[in-house]
Amino acid sequence: MNIQYFEDYNVMSKKAADIVASEIKARETMVLGLPTGSTPLGMYSNLIDMNKAGKIDFSKITTFNLDEYYPIKRNHPQSYYKFMFDNFFCGINIVAENINIPNGEVDDAILESMEYEKKLESAGGLDLMVLGLGPNGHIGFNEPNDSLVSGTHVATLTQSTIEANRRFFNSIDEVPTLALTMGMGSILKAKKILMLASGKNKSEIFKKILEEKIETVNPSSFLHLHRDVIVLTDIEV
Repeated sequence: MNIQYFEDYNVMSKKAADIVASEIKARETMVLGLPTGSTPLGMYSNLIDMNKAGKIDFSKITTFNLDEYYPIKRNHPQSYYKFMFDNFFCGINIVAENINIPNGEVDDAILESMEYEKKLESAGGLDLMVLGLGPNGHIGFNEPNDSLVSGTHVATLTQSTIEANRRFFNSIDEVPTLALTMGMGSILKAKKILMLASGKNKSEIFKKILEEKIETVNPSSFLHLHRDVIVLTDIEV
């Protein structure tokens, strides 16, 4: 695990965008895994600027998003589908058919999970998976638990994650308690992983990552099992 420390969020975000851009330039086509949340916003902004300046081309890039609330309408203000289009896809020259996001509107969430995993495998897997670090160590919606699911699945959100997400909704009762998420096995199959860790509220869980102890109560610790992981952080330890 290659951990790189940065003086602030903006510098870290620029470095993240540079790494993604470098991977895109190295391939004619690419399968890119993407996260949501506040942490990658700076990276997305930098990538949009690079695209508009003609420095990188997304026209042959296929993306797979990490997760989505369930159930949720795609036009809901807090859906990850809307988040991605508002904060990234609307600003780059990506082909709409190449965008893949779990569908939170389906009746059968288990079937959607299975089909999403098959689609990911059919695309040849992820060349680069970009991740954010959750305050409790969750990756996507792979929450701390006694065991973890390998493939894309329906996840039950922990109370701490629900509490953390309540600020985005009118009340805690509106926060979804389920989500569709890639599993840790799906993530670890990526050829390269880039994780962004930002914010003082994540300092304690980040310190646990540094201990290199792999445990299901800290899903992010499983990244130690991967041979090519870059971690960018502005967290002081």
